[in-house]
Amino acid sequence: MSNTKQTFVIVGASLTGAKAAEELRKQGFDGRVVLIGDEPENPYERPPLTKDYLRGESPREKTFVHEPGFYEQNEIELHSAVKVTAIEPATRAVSVDGEQQFVYDRLLIATGAQPRELEIAGAGLDGVHHLRTLADCDVLKARLESGGKVVVVGAGWIGAEFAASARLAGLDVTIIEPTAVPLERVLGAELGTFYGDVHKAHGVQLRTETGVEAFEGQGSVTSVRTSDGRSIACDFVVVGVGVVPRTGLAEAAGATIENGIVVDEGLATSLPDVFAAGDVANAWHPFFGQRIRVEHWANALNQGPAAAQSMLGQDVSYDRLPYFFSDQYDVGMEYSGYAEEWDEIVYRGALKDGAFVAFWLKDQRVIAGMNVNVWDVNEDVQKLIRSRQQIDTAALRDTETPLTELVDGS
Repeated sequence: MSNTKQTFVIVGASLTGAKAAEELRKQGFDGRVVLIGDEPENPYERPPLTKDYLRGESPREKTFVHEPGFYEQNEIELHSAVKVTAIEPATRAVSVDGEQQFVYDRLLIATGAQPRELEIAGAGLDGVHHLRTLADCDVLKARLESGGKVVVVGAGWIGAEFAASARLAGLDVTIIEPTAVPLERVLGAELGTFYGDVHKAHGVQLRTETGVEAFEGQGSVTSVRTSDGRSIACDFVVVGVGVVPRTGLAEAAGATIENGIVVDEGLATSLPDVFAAGDVANAWHPFFGQRIRVEHWANALNQGPAAAQSMLGQDVSYDRLPYFFSDQYDVGMEYSGYAEEWDEIVYRGALKDGAFVAFWLKDQRVIAGMNVNVWDVNEDVQKLIRSRQQIDTAALRDTETPLTELVDGS
């Protein structure tokens, strides 16, 4: 299509949005590219916010998606600290700060997600933090430098990674988690126990099967009251109980919403010439035959460019397997696949040794795999998943049998 005079607008100056803008230029689009973000920062990546940047081990500029000057050099109009107030599909207009409008030919919504709030007494006290944005991280980075005691509410990935960084920085850390073990919903009881033991070995106080009743203090939080009647003293709190997709603009514009913005395999929404990608998109996945919404870095990195290609009229079928990684203390892992339910988990290597590969099986087929302190196997794990083959579990456990031999014709 002729695109010289067209305007493509991207709402959300996130990793997804920034990579989409980059891809438009890579693909030769020479129309106008407008990238709008509500934060005062250039687009940045989130993994360092719970790891090296939070701990002061890497500079702030290392979090940014692109080098300084990239947007100007590529004639990408980056509007930072600007709030989009409405999307009007009938007039193809995006309103910002209640006044200015950008008229679009194609629109990408990459608004991401926001932390889930705890609606309990004391939630508004000073010292009760979430960790989502670079600004959040800057505040918590200063908190880590000051030391003291922190209570982490929630032992999901954000809570667990923050707790690890806080312990490495020398703070007293207590994690409060309603399930029996950390990460149980994602990994199951056995692997959740493994991660719980890792944290305990590093001196974290882990209070599982426990809820939070209230945050206590006069003006600032000084303790956390738990569902079992205890009061845990603290200098600050980090709440990590999940995120909610930021669908408000899309919903008001009339897009179909169901656990995010519903999009097809080409990342097109129900609105004409409007696309969505990243944490906010509940996308039809051709490999899994269902819609899935993925909240991880790799999805943001790869789905933005796919959406850009789709905006340009290319035939796109986004079918990358979900992938994420986590580093806690000296335990690094990579996870590929999608396992909401499974029949069993098979291990190659022993959990007690701290280096193993775990495979989630359904009907004897590998649907997800996680390598922990074992490297250069992720590609093989993905091949196993994509093969859909029924796998001999004895061979899967056998460290002497190369994973490549388990897939016919590989």
